[in-house]
Amino acid sequence: MEAAAWRDAASLRTAARLLQELQARTPGGEWEVAGLLASRPEIVARHVDGTSEHVAETRARTSTWIAALAPSLAAPLVAWLLTTADAVETGRASAEVADAAATFADAVTDRIGRR
Repeated sequence: MEAAAWRDAASLRTAARLLQELQARTPGGEWEVAGLLASRPEIVARHVDGTSEHVAETRARTSTWIAALAPSLAAPLVAWLLTTADAVETGRASAEVADAAATFADAVTDRIGRR
C-alpha cells in the first residue's frame, strides 16, 4: 500500500474511532421531539432498555454528538452519496461500498420521512 493510501486509511480509522467513542458516551435509542421547553422543542432520549431522559439532563454527553452531526455535515454527505451513486451507475463501486452507502441513505431517508 502506498504512503498516501495508508494515511487515508489511517484517517478513516481515526474518524471512525472518534465517532464510536462519541456515540458511546451519548444516550442511544430513539430521540424525539416532545412538548416545548419555553419556545424550544424538548428532545427526549428513549433508551433501548425502556428508560428515557430529557437530553438537557445529559447535556455534557450529548452536546458534542449534536455539534458533530450539525448541518455542516450535509454538504459532504450529499457529495459522498452522489459520487457513490455515479460510481454504482457506471460499475465503479464495489458491492461493499454501494451497500454501505445504501444502508446510510436508507437510514437517513427513514428518519427524515418520519417528520
